[in-house]
Order: sequence, then C-alpha cells, then structure tokens
Amino acid sequence: MKTFFSICLVLICSCAFAQSNPAPFKKGDRVAFIGNSITDGGHYHSFIWLYYMTRFPNERIDVFNCGIGGDVAEQIYRRLDDDVFKHKPTVITLTFGMNDSKYFEYLNTDPEEVKKQAVKTSYESFVKIENRLKAMPNVKKVVIASSPYDETVKLPNNYFPKKSLTMLEIANFQQQSAKNNNWSFVDFNRPMTALNISGQKNDSLFTLCGGDRIHPDNNGHMVMAYLFLKAQGLAGREVASISVDAASRKLLKAGNCAVTNIAATSRNISFDYLANALPYPVDTAPRGWGSKHSQAEALTLIPFMNEFNKEMLQVKNLSAQKTYTLKIDGKQIGNWTGAQLADGINLATLRSTPQYQQAEAIMLLNEERWEIEKRFRQYAWMEFSALLPRGLLFKDDEATLDTLQRLAPKDWAINGNLDNYKKARFPEVRTAWEKEIATLVNEIYTINKPKKRKIELIAL
Repeated sequence: MKTFFSICLVLICSCAFAQSNPAPFKKGDRVAFIGNSITDGGHYHSFIWLYYMTRFPNERIDVFNCGIGGDVAEQIYRRLDDDVFKHKPTVITLTFGMNDSKYFEYLNTDPEEVKKQAVKTSYESFVKIENRLKAMPNVKKVVIASSPYDETVKLPNNYFPKKSLTMLEIANFQQQSAKNNNWSFVDFNRPMTALNISGQKNDSLFTLCGGDRIHPDNNGHMVMAYLFLKAQGLAGREVASISVDAASRKLLKAGNCAVTNIAATSRNISFDYLANALPYPVDTAPRGWGSKHSQAEALTLIPFMNEFNKEMLQVKNLSAQKTYTLKIDGKQIGNWTGAQLADGINLATLRSTPQYQQAEAIMLLNEERWEIEKRFRQYAWMEFSALLPRGLLFKDDEATLDTLQRLAPKDWAINGNLDNYKKARFPEVRTAWEKEIATLVNEIYTINKPKKRKIELIAL
C-alpha cells in the first residue's frame, strides 16, 4: 500500500511543479470535458462533479461530458463548434491519445515507424484545436495526458507492443503545448502506469485499465478523479472537524462547521453540529456498461479518504476505558472507547450517518444524470462519427434513418447506437432529456445543503 501511495504521489508532484496546475472550479463555471470513449463512457468527470456537489454545496457548477468513442484529435477538432462550444464553457479540459496512437498497426509494421507517423498526425490535428482554443482567451484550458494503455498486464487480448510509448510521445507534446500557452496540465498516464506496474508485482492480472488494457473501470476513473482534484490543490480540505472538551464543556475546534449548545453530564455529552459540506459518498456498486469494479475499490490504491474525505469528531477527557454510543439525530451509529474518541474518528467513513445518507442520495441522482447524458453521447457518436463523414450531419430524417439501418448489419458501432438514435433524432425527445437532466441537477443543488445535526455520546 505505501509503495502505491509513494509512487503515485512522487509522480503527481513531479508533474505538478513542472507545470501550471488547474485552479479549483468556481461558482458558475461551466466545464466541458473533451475526450474519446474513456471520457464518453467513463465516470471521472462525474466523480469530480460529485466532489464539488458535496464539498461546495452553495457554489454550483455545471459539467458536460464531451467525449465520443473512437475519436482522434482530428475528429475532436471537427466537432468543437457543434458539440463543445455550444455549452458556452468557462473551462475546457482536453484529452486524447488512445486512438491517435494506433492499434493493430504495431503487429504488421515497425513500431518506431508507427509511432513516428501516429505522433505526427496527432500533433498536426492538435495544432488546429490549439489554434481554436487560443482564440478563446476568457476560457480556462486544462490539457490532460490520457489514462494509459496497459502494456504490462498479463492479459491475452489487445496486446500492441510499444503502443504505450507512442502515447507518452503524445503526452509530451500535450504538456509542452500547455506550457507554451500557459494552460494547465494534468497527467493521468504516468501515475496510473506506476500504480499498474506496482500492483502487477503481486498480481500479474492487476490493471486500472479494464479488461481490454484501454478503458479504465470505475476504480480507474476514481484514480483519475483523485489525480485531477489533487492537481487542483484540493487535498487537505476537510469536510469538517470538531474537537470538544467533555470535562470543561468547551469547544476546542470547529473546522468548516458550527458547533453550539454543548451539554454534558457524568455519562454523556451532546451538541448541535452544522457542517458547511457533506462527506463524499463512495459508490460500492459497479456502474456503466460492462463494469466489473466499483469506485470504492480505488480506495486501497489512493489516499483519497485521508486527503479529501475527513469529517473528524474528537472528544477529549472522556473516561478512556469506557465505551460510548454515538448517536446522530437519535440514530445509533456505533460504539467507541473514550480513548478512541480522544484520538478522533472520521465520520466520513461511516455510511450510516444521516449526513452520509444525504450525500448518498446526491450520488444516486448524479448517477441518474450520467445515465441520461450518456444517451446524448450515443447520439453525438452517430452524428459525428457515422453521419458527418457521409454528409448527413443533423439531417435526422427518414432517409438518414434508412441509410443507418442499411449499414447497421455490417457495422457493430452503428448497430449498437441505432436504437438510441431512433429516439434522439427527434428534437422533442432531446428536449425532454435535457429537462430531465436540469431537474436532476436542480434537485441535487437543493438537497445538498448540510443540515443541523444533534450529536450525542452516551456511556454504556
């Protein structure tokens, strides 16, 4: 575990000091995450937004998934106006490289030649994107080096030797561009590669990059969210912290919260607690098509709970050997000794607290939002990947549908997106989906306000 942490943190810090780190998002920001299928079908942007939903409940931001499966830099360039800039973003994050770095070509051609041509093509397309972004001086830009292609995991499929080196070359020009333009840069590639290699020392099948070496599962996306939030300088920002002296009935510390009405007897102590944030709810279920791992599984790999999710309760001068029952709003949470309470307990690790349950509802609403947004990404794939090359962008008429239905039997991607397209081609359907998302986000920013809680510690 310590090896994992140390490798990851050293790499993060080495990247951080070489480059301008992204500033934390601020109230009113509209953040567009541009990428390929890793962004399209992934959760890292959703996990990042969940942090802001719970940690900054009064500072609403809006986040937009602008990933499309299979995209290379040239395809991203072609859809900037119709798929990204339409959201009027104040912050744009850009990642690409997985598809730009090629696949089966490594099996039939000299890998060095593949790398040379792939990097050249990707760079030339990126320069077009770069020029468009330069023309938007009021929009903050964050370039992200892609999550890695895991070349070292001992899986039988999708092995393309030296593809990972091409991805690093692309990451290098991405980082250099960010430096030249005074944009921010975040590296997913090197820290995740280090975690993969470290984990594979004990388990040759370990990977954060899914069963195909390419697409991170939820645990990988949580690592990506952690790396991004850490680059934003948010590590160490507590949910809240309380320190109370039971003997004197005095408040010793109230970090990011208010503590009032302290009362104590020889057997118990109680007070009112109003935090300014909610604990971060970590999902224990695999989410998304084909997922096998949960967000929570990443917690064994990264110090997220220690750095980002501390809601500390400390009560001093209780009887060290006695056991005390913790109740919050009359609900029994658990038992701890006076000595343990003097050291402090992290309430954010306790899923049964009322405040965690409040946050979990937000997590599930955010997941519903993600599911609906995914329909828009399927529609975007059909428009920009299937219809644009055929001169049918946004036609969405019966003739276009007929064309797609003829192509579907021989094209698995068109076939897989066809049912969604049959619905999404109608503007009335898309409008209804947009309203659903707006309702969910509005509800999240209504119920995410912390409530005053009654905390009691009662000696058994």
